[in-house]
Amino acid sequence: MNEPVQPDPSALAEAYRNARYGVSLDGDRFDLRVGARTRDLEAYWPAARYVLLTAWNPRSLPQPAEANRLADDLLRERLRQAGVLHARAWASAEDGAWHEDGWLLGEIAFDEAHALAREFGQAGVLAWTRGEPVRLHMLLPRPPHAPPADWTEWVE
Repeated sequence: MNEPVQPDPSALAEAYRNARYGVSLDGDRFDLRVGARTRDLEAYWPAARYVLLTAWNPRSLPQPAEANRLADDLLRERLRQAGVLHARAWASAEDGAWHEDGWLLGEIAFDEAHALAREFGQAGVLAWTRGEPVRLHMLLPRPPHAPPADWTEWVE
């Protein structure tokens, strides 16, 4: 049986940096980009720290729609039980070739969010502190060939 090929972490980081992200709050849409500040979102939904994560496509390998929906439901329930402030968010490739539903979290410690993302098999999350630009936190070991990239941290 052929094992799925794990995407290269450096290529994943580049794809995640170039992706489009957003959140909908009370019918208003807020677009997010790695390296950009989120003043409007922060004014509307104040928090000290923010994290955007998804439960879709663990290990960055495409999963059937039903598996993604079930993983998303489980993540939402975990957030609700933990009392984590959360709102529906999404991510998509710059060219629209893929889309993933996810959650924007407020007032969560980054290490707690990293642990949750790893539990759901995620390679990276967006994370930032109020007033600062959005950063990409890659949750994989940094490959030796990975070029330096603005707004990207490799959290091992």
